[in-house]
Amino acid sequence: MSDTLGEGKLAVSPSPEASVTGGDGARKAPSPARRASGPDWRKRFEIALLTGPAIIMFVAFVIFPVVLAAYYGFFKWKGFGPPTEFVGLENYLTIFRDSTFQDALQHNAVIVVLSLVLQGPAAVLLALLLNQKMRGRSLVRVLIFVPYVVSEVIVGTGWSLMLQTNGAVNDLLTKAGLPDWTVDWLSDPNIAIWSLMLIITWKYIGFAVILFLAGLQSIPEELFEAAAIDGATYWQTQRRITLPLLGPTIRIWAFLSMIGALQLFDLVYIIWGQYVAATAGTSTMATYMVVNGRNAGNYGFGNAVAVVLFLISLVIALTYQRFVLKRDTEGALTEGKK
Repeated sequence: MSDTLGEGKLAVSPSPEASVTGGDGARKAPSPARRASGPDWRKRFEIALLTGPAIIMFVAFVIFPVVLAAYYGFFKWKGFGPPTEFVGLENYLTIFRDSTFQDALQHNAVIVVLSLVLQGPAAVLLALLLNQKMRGRSLVRVLIFVPYVVSEVIVGTGWSLMLQTNGAVNDLLTKAGLPDWTVDWLSDPNIAIWSLMLIITWKYIGFAVILFLAGLQSIPEELFEAAAIDGATYWQTQRRITLPLLGPTIRIWAFLSMIGALQLFDLVYIIWGQYVAATAGTSTMATYMVVNGRNAGNYGFGNAVAVVLFLISLVIALTYQRFVLKRDTEGALTEGKK
């Protein structure tokens, strides 16, 4: 009797091997918990391996310089040796009290708005034109995009020579019988900002056109065919189909345009120099930083200006992403949604 019970107990007691093998000796699949642990660890390792170098580079060349600039901004520092003359928030208070910085900030705001207003509609119209089948389309695309890839030094030097009082533009107007139209394109405060916007638009509109062309070519052709069958005109099709579907591309371009306008330096500094820009009404926060920081031998103040410029750009970027790019980013992030 006891032997029979003992055999029964042995028959029903699970063994370690019985948990992973079937009755015929075949090995069963591991449990979902055990199956997920291996790939999950491997996935995390792959993410760390692929993103690690980029994170290290970003911290080393972006985060660390910003933190170091903020540290130097609390000192009156000549640019060599360790900073010893601590001034606290004096540099930052001086920045916001300086009317020259306030003018530069206002100029940056004007450049941001005019860049969007002038480049955006013109780039959309050019992209719509170049998206049509026409002779010489490739050549026109290249000619529009060439100024964007030309160095700012070359662009600034060339335009500064043409827009001088005795430059090519005034000479051409005089020979065309329009001497009254000759003006001081670079020094007149009422005209200089428009001269700058002309140069910026000429140089950077090619980038916007290329982006918009890429967005237009991603729109399904079937939508335009359906609109044509329904009797929609060309402009009704562009308004109801093209512009809404081109919206994400336009918003990305606007974001890049605003950040670039806030950080504008090279064209202004090359064309107007460190002294004329302020009087001509074309100075920016970046030129203010160089003139009152490096050129003045006060690197601590220059670092403080750089931190202010960084914070202003960061706040605008985060605000734009929060209220404008939110639906675009939400539409792209589909993982984890039910």
